Amino acid sequence: MTPRVHQRETAALAEVKDDLSKYLRLAAEREVLITRHGRPAGILIGFKSEDDWFDYRLEHHPEFLRRIADARLALQAGRGVRLEDLPD
Repeated sequence: MTPRVHQRETAALAEVKDDLSKYLRLAAEREVLITRHGRPAGILIGFKSEDDWFDYRLEHHPEFLRRIADARLALQAGRGVRLEDLPD
């Protein structure tokens, strides 16, 4: 996934509704915090490519996250295999 610089644009919901295309383009570069009556209401996240979209889905998939957590616990318990020990 293309690394996202942790910059955030803020826009009122009415502005986003009036020019969604503009904010989708902007969201490909940085998150857009959408406010309603001056309070945070949501985040708009855009993707530069299909790969970015795939990576985002994978990084937020509950089963994938559970498997990563299980693997980390196994490593901490000494049940891992070093990369160097894998067959060629």
